[in-house]
Amino acid sequence: MIEWILILLAVAAVAALLGFGRISGAAMTGAKILILIVLVLFLLVLFGVIALA
Repeated sequence: MIEWILILLAVAAVAALLGFGRISGAAMTGAKILILIVLVLFLLVLFGVIALA
């Protein structure tokens, strides 16, 4: 999932440099959503709600 976040951030950066604001915004929104999901899963694992075994 981290790989997808990095890809979306790279797409957003390139699109912003080329002047494609809407594409950049969409990629950035996708990256933000994935970051939120990763953080929630990390906290659930940290507090022991989800066991990785």
